[in-house]
Amino acid sequence: MKHWLGVALIGAIWGLGAVGIHAWAADDEAAAPKTAKKADSPEAKAPEPKPEPPKAEEPAPPGNADLQKMLDTVWTLIAAFLVFWMNAGFGCVEAGFCRAKNAVNILGKNFVVFGLSSIAFWFVGYAFMFGVAGPDDPGKFIGMSEFMVSGLEADMGTVPRFAHFFFQLVFAGTAATIVSGCVAERIHYGAYMIFAFLLVAISYPITGHWIWGNGWLAKLDTPFQDFAGSTVVHSVGGWAGLVGIILLGPRIGKYDAEGKVTPIPGHNMGLVFLGGMILWLGWFGFNPGSTLAANPKAISHIVVTTNLACAAGLIAATATAWIALGTPDFSMTVNGALAGLVAITAPCAYVSAVYAVIIGVIAGVLVVYAVLFFDKLKIDDPVGALSVHLVNGIWGTLAVGLFAQKEAAGAPGGADGLVFGGGVSLLISQIIGVVAVGAFTVGFSFVAWMIVKSIMGLRVELDVEVAGLDKTEMGMEAYPNYQMLS
Repeated sequence: MKHWLGVALIGAIWGLGAVGIHAWAADDEAAAPKTAKKADSPEAKAPEPKPEPPKAEEPAPPGNADLQKMLDTVWTLIAAFLVFWMNAGFGCVEAGFCRAKNAVNILGKNFVVFGLSSIAFWFVGYAFMFGVAGPDDPGKFIGMSEFMVSGLEADMGTVPRFAHFFFQLVFAGTAATIVSGCVAERIHYGAYMIFAFLLVAISYPITGHWIWGNGWLAKLDTPFQDFAGSTVVHSVGGWAGLVGIILLGPRIGKYDAEGKVTPIPGHNMGLVFLGGMILWLGWFGFNPGSTLAANPKAISHIVVTTNLACAAGLIAATATAWIALGTPDFSMTVNGALAGLVAITAPCAYVSAVYAVIIGVIAGVLVVYAVLFFDKLKIDDPVGALSVHLVNGIWGTLAVGLFAQKEAAGAPGGADGLVFGGGVSLLISQIIGVVAVGAFTVGFSFVAWMIVKSIMGLRVELDVEVAGLDKTEMGMEAYPNYQMLS
């Protein structure tokens, strides 16, 4: 019985299939256009060729311009990542040079500052620095467009707007980290945060616009030159930090009743070593990346001048400290390396390798005597930031006027038109730029610091400073079980 039921079921399925095929064929015939040719017509006998399916369009190989844009963008972003990593270097150097009881506070400032800088520079800073006042007015003093950068704006040169924004952002953040070292170990955490935001949002981009945003210093008869930021970044951070130091006063116990220096040694020179090496590496993004283009000749040249100035600076500082202080002070060695890097930042694309060594040697000598000079004035700079960034930011900027060469690098953005030795007119332009940027930054910083002081005060209370900012302001310690380090 089951056998016959199976046969019947198969037959039913076959029958339904046949009926369906017949119905489908009938519907297809009915749907045919009424103008179809008769079967016996000559045209009906020759089957029409089947249309070929559309072929997927193959992407056209990138042209030279597209390939160059890709290379320029990738190089610019890689360089920006290296500069971003310099935040870790600054954090290590500053924490190592200071006492253990303030380590978390210093590390916190160097971590938070890039977040603050990111919002401030995106919101208004980039607009003030690279915006224009209108189609007929490029804005000699301040930019007024591209607020809250969206990335939809026109490209900057051969790189997308967002790539240019991020590269400039990491530079803006660097200026704020310099201030952190200047005011270490006695400033309220919140006070520094507010000032850093104001610096990156307003002051830094305005002076940056004058130089890199086609502002008035870039339009002098002999344009002011600062290839990678000896003035734009380092001097600005130094000037802002100097005002903060003066308003805060020295740390407790730094100077005795007669004004003599009582050394306050750093707690961890291993951190200083690591931070110095990170910064040295980061500078290979800081200076060569400022080409904003994958220009092999320019990048290679700048890498070498940058490295030579660093090497010469650290050797010169070590030798100078050995002679002046009696020991090859390792803190001076590290700051000598950083001084050479700061000094070569402005002229790196414009000078020969020989001049890079000369610039570095002078920077190494300057940093040692600048530390001693500021101590004589009772200007308490815990990490030597003024000697590194302010003094050698000025020196590097002036070095452009003394040593710039026309064929030094072939880099875009200024090498063309410079002549051997720079010339008197270029040196005058460099002096004008140093004075103008310094005056504006000092004035703005004084107002900003005073506003912050009126809101929440600048300096921590006496008992807080003695106990350490980690326990009191941060609520934690870097070394809770090793009190002897503080």
